[in-house]
Amino acid sequence: MTVEGTAQRKNARGSSKRTTAKKATPAKKASSAKTGTAGRPEQAEQDQLVQLLTPEGKRVEHPDYSIDLSPEELRGLYRDMVLTRQFDAEATTLQRQGELGLWASLLGQEAAQIGSGRALRDDDYVFPTYREHGVAWCRGVDPTNLLGMFRGVNHGGWDPNSNNFHLYTIVIGSQTLHATGYAMGVQKDGSDSAVIAYFGDGASSQGDVAESFTFSAVYNAPVVFFCQNNQWAISEPTEKQTRVPLYQRARGFGFPGVRVDGNDVLACLAVTKAALERARTGQGPMLIEAFTYRMGAHTTSDDPTRYRADEERAAWEAKDPIQRLRVYLQSEGLVDEAFLASIEEESVALGKRVREAVRAMPDPDHMAIFENVYADGHALVDEERAQFAAYQASFADADASAEGN
Repeated sequence: MTVEGTAQRKNARGSSKRTTAKKATPAKKASSAKTGTAGRPEQAEQDQLVQLLTPEGKRVEHPDYSIDLSPEELRGLYRDMVLTRQFDAEATTLQRQGELGLWASLLGQEAAQIGSGRALRDDDYVFPTYREHGVAWCRGVDPTNLLGMFRGVNHGGWDPNSNNFHLYTIVIGSQTLHATGYAMGVQKDGSDSAVIAYFGDGASSQGDVAESFTFSAVYNAPVVFFCQNNQWAISEPTEKQTRVPLYQRARGFGFPGVRVDGNDVLACLAVTKAALERARTGQGPMLIEAFTYRMGAHTTSDDPTRYRADEERAAWEAKDPIQRLRVYLQSEGLVDEAFLASIEEESVALGKRVREAVRAMPDPDHMAIFENVYADGHALVDEERAQFAAYQASFADADASAEGN
């Protein structure tokens, strides 16, 4: 499969020998940068936060996590985030134009997804939710394949085993159980690959996630739980879901947790790489809380202006993950205007390709929803099928009548 992100994915993994990360241990010191949600108690300021790149684009060190990337790899991370944001913006626009039924935007979460996605090996397995478009990009999934489900023309759009990237999971939190079970199987097979499960702060309140933590800890499963805490579970803020920072929950289940600046792509890469290596070497699960922010709506059916203040978003805009990496690259002389212009041109081309691909997708078979509901058929389903067929036929009859007049 030919995808814009595939070559960069191979380059990033092929140069993994230049990338180092220290052994994953709970952070001993807090970084100098503070983060929090404007207008609400800034508990994060009192908690440990792994950060390697400040919001101002300044490179800093952390005592427990470090990473050494080549200029090519750094430029690749920037490219990944820019193109992912462009694709996400195109998908949102397509939904507003009636081309998609729904879309869950990742705006603001690019660093968490690209950083963690680039930490993976080819043989690692990913269990996403429905917002991991950046991780899908890192795994080489064609962006247009992500849109088929949201257009209603297929049930997923890609073969999970081709990229070790499972289909999107709409049921909140259930993918953590799938990931834990898969990791237990990997362990019994004697493989040194790892598994990563993505979920949000809202999903952390689900019983499925607690069960996953229990089983993974007891069986020492090689799984990393990556929680993107974007501050809002639809309209419910994090402080109404938990009395402690999310990463501290891991301690009660018997494995470590760490909070990372989710808008810092370098920190997300370093922490995830270390956690995956920890899992591969038989040290069991780990929870990563990527402290970030959902800049847009929960989905295109949501209106965030009804439950959060404009000042809150403005405060997080100053921590934009793409801008901080761009400032760093420019300050270090690692990019020039020609490079930035080339990325912009590539973004425009990607947007055009996505639009054309979506509009060329065939309309779904209206009757397909009744297939494979039961293995041997069912009288009620047959009745509903007949009713729906008659309903659909009524439109054709009306059109024919209008033409006759």
